[in-house]
Order: sequence, then structure tokens, then C-alpha cells
Amino acid sequence: MRGHCILSHGFESGPDATKVTALAEVAERLGWSCERPDYTDLDGRREVSELGDVPARLRRLRTLADVSGLVSLQVPVAGLFLMAPPIRMGEAHPFDAAGVPISIVHGWDDELCPTAEVVEWAGARRARLLLVGDGHRLSDHVATSANAFEQLLAGL
Repeated sequence: MRGHCILSHGFESGPDATKVTALAEVAERLGWSCERPDYTDLDGRREVSELGDVPARLRRLRTLADVSGLVSLQVPVAGLFLMAPPIRMGEAHPFDAAGVPISIVHGWDDELCPTAEVVEWAGARRARLLLVGDGHRLSDHVATSANAFEQLLAGL
């Protein structure tokens, strides 16, 4: 095994969604183990916020990393792959990342996450950024996204 990937799906999606499944296939083909947490129960908690229960989502992700041994064994994060990242989710949830290789695929026509914010965020971190002619869901660029993920994993 080369490493372990946590493939975290987006809001109002699921662990068996098309894009997450494509990324899992890439990871497994390259010898990486992976898991896909499910947040669908948290996404529906609109009484917490219009974005669901984001703090609980983060706690679940951190717990998963701990259970997987990524935290307790001090396994370093080797890379980060983002698709249409929500750079700003209000003041309560600023988006940040570890100082690791970062690869981003984002749509020029993203209706939810402004492209200019993603470009600025990526530039400040010297991330690899692929802008494609698509909207937030990147549904026309599943294979392109999987190829970008493969390039990141191959370079780690």
C-alpha cells in the first residue's frame, strides 16, 4: 500500500457519487487504500445552518482520520486534492490547508464558489490549479478530475 486516501464528498452528495467513485478507482489502481465518509445525515440538518451541520462534519472527518491512524500514528498528510472548493463558507468556517502539495479542479462557471476566490487561494499556496469550462458540480469533467487526481497521487 502506497498510502491512504480519505475521499470526502461535497455537500448534498454522497460517498457513492460519480466523482468520488472515480477518484476511489484511481487510488485503488495506484495501490492506495481509501475510504469515503458519509455526511448525508449532517447535510440535511438545516436547523444548524443552510449548509447543514458543518462543525459535526469536521468532527466526523477528524475522528475518521484518528481511527484510520492518520493522526495517532503521526502519519503526515502527503497531498490534498480539491474539486470546486468552498473557500468561504461565511466567517464561521474559513477554509485552510496544510502546507502540502495541493491540486485543484474548479469550474470557470461555478455558481456557488467564486472562481476568483479559488484562484487567489490557490495562488497564495502555489497550488496546481486546473480551471475547466464547467459549473460547480464539474459533471462534464469527471474524467479530467480523475486524471488530475492521478497526477497528484503519482507525484507523492
